[in-house]
Amino acid sequence: MKPICVLTSWAFYILLAKLWAVQMLPSASSETTLRWEDGVSTRKGSCHTDGETIHPREAGYTFSEPFHLIVSYDWLILQGPAAPIFEGDPLVLRCRAWQDWPLTEVTFYRDGSALGPPGPNKEFSITLAQEADSGHYHCSGIFRSPGPGSPETASTVAITVQELFSAPVLTALPSTEPQEGGSVTLSCQTKLSSQRSATRHLLFSFYKDGRTLHSRGLSSEFQIPTASAEHSGSYWCEAAIDDGQIWKHSPQLEVRVRGPSSSTASSTWNPALQKSAVPETSPKKPSEPLPPLPTSSSEHAGFFSPDPHLHHQMSILLKQMQDVRVLLGHLVLELRDLSSSLKSGITKVPDK
Repeated sequence: MKPICVLTSWAFYILLAKLWAVQMLPSASSETTLRWEDGVSTRKGSCHTDGETIHPREAGYTFSEPFHLIVSYDWLILQGPAAPIFEGDPLVLRCRAWQDWPLTEVTFYRDGSALGPPGPNKEFSITLAQEADSGHYHCSGIFRSPGPGSPETASTVAITVQELFSAPVLTALPSTEPQEGGSVTLSCQTKLSSQRSATRHLLFSFYKDGRTLHSRGLSSEFQIPTASAEHSGSYWCEAAIDDGQIWKHSPQLEVRVRGPSSSTASSTWNPALQKSAVPETSPKKPSEPLPPLPTSSSEHAGFFSPDPHLHHQMSILLKQMQDVRVLLGHLVLELRDLSSSLKSGITKVPDK
């Protein structure tokens, strides 16, 4: 019995020595990934490392999403959020010292730039995170006693603020140039991230030429039952989460309502259809006899002065007739020469 007690006592002291060595050697660090499985049945939950995997389909169990756990022994660390950060979420960063020793001159940085002057506050927060807040963060501080008393800098932590929903796109169905009298459906197209669709809701608003058509409704569509010329204009929509802290606009969409159908317009310009559409009129009465032509000094020469435009047209016609006469004269001469050559050829045949 005595050797057993001695061995037990030595094992206890060895365990204490290991714990002391771990606390006094801050240069070491380790990482592990844990997954907590909360049982639905009456069985107790259990914690497993990566090496011990339990199949998710095992009867009686449901599983949470895994998270990455980092155990560090640095003098200074920056603690970031464990869950994914989306637009509109609060972002909280903590600069933690070894064993929570007191710090002074604490400074937070993003992508190498200080986010403020040094101070005693060991926590940095952003009330409504935006995508622009993504970056590489770290902190620095000076230990007071019993620390090293020198400036220390934490390792960099990458923070990514994910998009909660994309900017909406406004579409018009059946077309951005609907027919007058037809219906038009405006659709504001966007959706929430699948990780937040269960806890958030989108509200939609529609605008035309700076005027509100519909404000903060659950439907992403806006109906125009009967389009007319006054419905032509610039439209856009807005999507916002239910608390109104995040909202985004769509690009403008030009809608032009067309007039009557093209078939009606073509019938208007078709002379045959237009003639058939004109009602027949009663035959006109015979016109009165024209008054006698006015007498002038030209009558003594045997003609009267015509209309100037008609006179110009007649001059052109006479010139063309003269040109034709010249051409006919040349043609007659050529035919005469051809006829004489043929006759001379015929008379020479008997001589051979």
